[in-house]
Amino acid sequence: MQTLHVELGDRSYPIFIGQNIVSKGLLTQYITGNQALIVTNETVAPLYLKALKDSIPGSIRVDEVVLPDGEQFKDLDHLNLIFDQLLQNRHNRTTTLIALGGGVVGDMTGFAAAAYQRGVNFIQVPTTLLSQVDSSVGGKTGVNHPLGKNMIGAFHQPQCVLIDTTVLNTLPEKELSAGMAEVIKYGLIYDEAFLCYLEDHIDGLMGLDSDLLAQAIFRSCQIKAEVVAQDEKESGIRALLNLGHTFGHAIEANQGYGEWLHGEAVGAGTMMAADLSCRLGWISSKDVTRVKAILEAANLPIYPPNEMTPDQFKQLMAVDKKVLDGQLRLILLKSIGEAVVSSDFSVEKLNETLEAGSNLGDCC
Repeated sequence: MQTLHVELGDRSYPIFIGQNIVSKGLLTQYITGNQALIVTNETVAPLYLKALKDSIPGSIRVDEVVLPDGEQFKDLDHLNLIFDQLLQNRHNRTTTLIALGGGVVGDMTGFAAAAYQRGVNFIQVPTTLLSQVDSSVGGKTGVNHPLGKNMIGAFHQPQCVLIDTTVLNTLPEKELSAGMAEVIKYGLIYDEAFLCYLEDHIDGLMGLDSDLLAQAIFRSCQIKAEVVAQDEKESGIRALLNLGHTFGHAIEANQGYGEWLHGEAVGAGTMMAADLSCRLGWISSKDVTRVKAILEAANLPIYPPNEMTPDQFKQLMAVDKKVLDGQLRLILLKSIGEAVVSSDFSVEKLNETLEAGSNLGDCC
């Protein structure tokens, strides 16, 4: 087992990464009272809920809530199902919420923990690659609104993150690809050597080679921990972690949450960010081809939906959280391994990217 730490002073916490660790009781020491609520979904519950419950001592009363599975259920109505369980079972301020699931479960559980009695502890047990390398680390929690993704939420750090790599063996191929979008992101924005590692081993990663996945997860979490330690509440460098997300969130909102997996939308959004970066003269057409190749190798979409118009993109991007004082900011590539948050881009070039469709990367 490998251990990382997110260094945030009195809010610091460990990330445990290893095989078959869900059932080993590692999280027990992070349950502060004698009550816990496990939040999971109808897909994950039959696979791992019993093992997790059995790992918690009988002296702790464990309740559970099983949510429907899907991004379309990440809303205030379903958030209330968590509060219902907490209140019906009289959980107090010493309770601990445990998120057992992917990014939707983790985000909703964290937000419920941030809000319940003005803040209680929670633990992340992510079961998808995307949640293991991204959403479970860093304390960003929330739910979606029909007009924008993750627009209602809070920063609330977990007590620990427990990443069991063996759970990926039950992950659908589409979910594996979606998670790889976030893994690839780290190489593009922060560490070209890591991107080279991914390029060299992409077939093994997609084939669920446990050693390769453990290394990729460790480096991804290491990069995110470093960034979050510098900028917990996304006032600066942490925004770089959103490469492709402004375009991607627009795709999700336009298509309907759950129609495109988050990582799939980020994949197409990353290609759009690379295309615009090239049109601005920051990266070369060879760099864009490289981005396209690694995304395709991970079986990710590289083009936005054919029916989405530039106006639809701009309307939805205008409600992105990175918009400041009415000014759109995008995460773009200065080079492979170096990203910037920029509002200093040509609207004409942005329009060219939005209009490119399946010609992304061909005109720079």
